[in-house]
Amino acid sequence: MTSTSIGRKHRIVVIGSGFGGLFGTQALRKRDDVEITLVARTAQHLFQPLLYQVATGILSEGEIAPSTREILARQKNARVILGEVTGIDLEARTVTSRLLDRDTVTEYDSLLVSAGAGQSYFGNDHFAEHAPGMKSVDDALELRGRIFGAFELAELARTDEEARRALTFVVVGAGPTGVEMAGQIAELAGRTLKHDFRRIDPTQAHVLLLDAADTVLPSFGERLGGAARRRLTEMGVDVRTGSMVTDVDETGLTYRDGDGGTVRLEALTKIWAAGVQASPLGRQLAEQSGAETDRAGRVQVLPDLTLPGHPEVFVVGDMIALDDLPGVAQVAIQGARFAAREIESRLDGEPSQGEFHYRDKGSMATVSRFSAVASVGRLRFHGFLAWVLWLGVHLVYIIGFKNRVTTLLHWAVSFLGRGRAERVATEQQVFARRAIEQASRGVPDELKESG
Repeated sequence: MTSTSIGRKHRIVVIGSGFGGLFGTQALRKRDDVEITLVARTAQHLFQPLLYQVATGILSEGEIAPSTREILARQKNARVILGEVTGIDLEARTVTSRLLDRDTVTEYDSLLVSAGAGQSYFGNDHFAEHAPGMKSVDDALELRGRIFGAFELAELARTDEEARRALTFVVVGAGPTGVEMAGQIAELAGRTLKHDFRRIDPTQAHVLLLDAADTVLPSFGERLGGAARRRLTEMGVDVRTGSMVTDVDETGLTYRDGDGGTVRLEALTKIWAAGVQASPLGRQLAEQSGAETDRAGRVQVLPDLTLPGHPEVFVVGDMIALDDLPGVAQVAIQGARFAAREIESRLDGEPSQGEFHYRDKGSMATVSRFSAVASVGRLRFHGFLAWVLWLGVHLVYIIGFKNRVTTLLHWAVSFLGRGRAERVATEQQVFARRAIEQASRGVPDELKESG
């Protein structure tokens, strides 16, 4: 890293306001000799692991996505720029971001890239129209509208077939997000909405969990995956592993089962929780630095999280391919803090820390209220104790005292009682994404028609 000129502060650009970007920025809060510019496509820090609770009416989006500006308001060496990063020039050391039709070019001396990952449809991107993923607040609000709207459509159904289609919910992907979503939809139908309708019985809703793999929660091991599967089955969730989705349309989906046969499911609500794809910025970095990328678009970084030939550029979180590190929040947090310490060491003329070493603090996933699975070190446990641990860990990492208090209150309402505080679902939530896509393609006439 070259030293900055006398009198000028060291310019650090951070891309992304997720765990990596935010924690990396905060790790440098005591440095008066740096200027940090955080560039993000959204104005909030998203606690992504709880998106499914927004989608199923437990929490509001504000509780899991506080304003990034508010979080960093007292950190005087940091500023926030809203915009989607469209280009990184490693030779010129600039980052170009765009908001509406305005481009902003920001120069840097050090760059921390933590742009995260999006949903992967494994080459079938057209599935997204009918099976939204779970990677953004927009996704969660759209799914909330679709899930609660499905019960309303069932109440209005003119035939039993129409009602069954509306009351069938298919979750694709049996990882933590898929398991948590399937469990919450089952609880929503079986507890929260049980007495709210007159023509239909919400408890008769059919919730299916599909996955091409042979196990549930494969990263947790056979024992915990089996416990999660048994709990889901007890709740009435139809778990079908060895099932690869081959087509998705407006009224249902088709999958190939383990015997090679084709099965058609009629369902209005489909949720995609299978697979991730790293930010396209990863390929930009790879092309300019000569680094390799894997099938998910993750960049093969050096052991100190830098790009080959560019020690001033750190890449962290879901964007990196290094030692088979998992795409979890702790990898991004620890990587960002490592990068921040490395920048400080260089500025202070101190030796490098050497290689980045990830400390696995464990993994956990909820299955239902009072039931979760947890893997911490050599310990593997499930049930109520795991759920209490999950509760505490998630409260710790939610940003802000106010959000912790309101989240705890909403959890009390949902888990101890039957209510859900966030049941508002609007047409705007369901259809806004399509309108935005049409507008971005420059089709104003269709946009007018859809409205």
